[in-house]
Amino acid sequence: MFTPAWENVAYARRLLQNGKMEKILHEERKVAGVHYTLTSDGLELPVIDVTHPVFALDLGPDEQQELVRKFLAQKMPLANWPAALRKLFFRLALRGSVLAAGLRNAEDGYMTGMHTYLLKLGPEMLGSAYTTPVDRKIAASLPALGTRLRVQDMACLMAETLTPALLAESQKALRFVDIAGGPSISSLNALIVLRKKQALLLTGRSIEINVLDLDESGPAFGKAALVALSQQAAPLDNLRIGFRHVRYDWTKPADMQPILRESEAKGALVIASSEGGLFEYGSDEAIVSNLETLRASPAVLAVLGSVTRADEPMQRLRKMNTARIIPRGLELFGALAEKAGWKIARAIERPFSDQVVLR
Repeated sequence: MFTPAWENVAYARRLLQNGKMEKILHEERKVAGVHYTLTSDGLELPVIDVTHPVFALDLGPDEQQELVRKFLAQKMPLANWPAALRKLFFRLALRGSVLAAGLRNAEDGYMTGMHTYLLKLGPEMLGSAYTTPVDRKIAASLPALGTRLRVQDMACLMAETLTPALLAESQKALRFVDIAGGPSISSLNALIVLRKKQALLLTGRSIEINVLDLDESGPAFGKAALVALSQQAAPLDNLRIGFRHVRYDWTKPADMQPILRESEAKGALVIASSEGGLFEYGSDEAIVSNLETLRASPAVLAVLGSVTRADEPMQRLRKMNTARIIPRGLELFGALAEKAGWKIARAIERPFSDQVVLR
């Protein structure tokens, strides 16, 4: 039976907000070569694969600079209104939007892993059954593009960092430690990129993704995404990949030690990361203590993450979004990392965040 679009939108919004599965909401317009899976509340979503044309981004420095210039030239709507009145107006104007609901929930906090995942899909891959035109406008914005670039950068940097070690150690197990990773889509994509570039590096190797996160829904989707990517002829088929969710509060870094000790005992290669998490929202103390814990493990090859910029576009964005993000920039973050024995070995500069490799 045909269901009106507006009923699907309202239903999907209730699913995302209340976490209650009443039925499965399928994606009707599937793209060839893209794999799909369900969220824990019954919403079918595409699994991001940064090597697929619908997700791959090619943004040169000149084009990036031009997009930032246009962003800064845009008028800030209702900029002179009191903050409380401005929030109320946008709450009414954007009602019905799934992404706007996620942004509202992030006021004085942070977006959930699944709402952030929806931002990363891009305007063309958002399903019409659970979104409105407003969602597509949000997904087409420069901040949303920044989150998509962040995933791609992190995946490519992890693959680049791992390649020499995997070539040198063909038999060693590989372990990902993803702090505040949500669906851990950047780690999954690092494996996709590695498989595309050096297929034999992963063949027969024991691989495990450890997601350290307090949330349940993001890692649950990540595990389902791995299943979808492991199907016959899918990007990760015939690989030995495990997926483990560990409840983790980054203010208690000692809770990470059992995973690191286990990896050391098995002689595994470990790569740690936090995309859109610890380095952007964590306190100075939390960042240093987590990096010190990772530094103490001889198994850890490198730590990667996204670092919020402290420039004019970021300051402008913060006037529109009150999430508890901390705009340190590379200089301040680099000083924190050095306290814990790490140095920035590589950085990709993007709008709103820079992706870094710590050695």
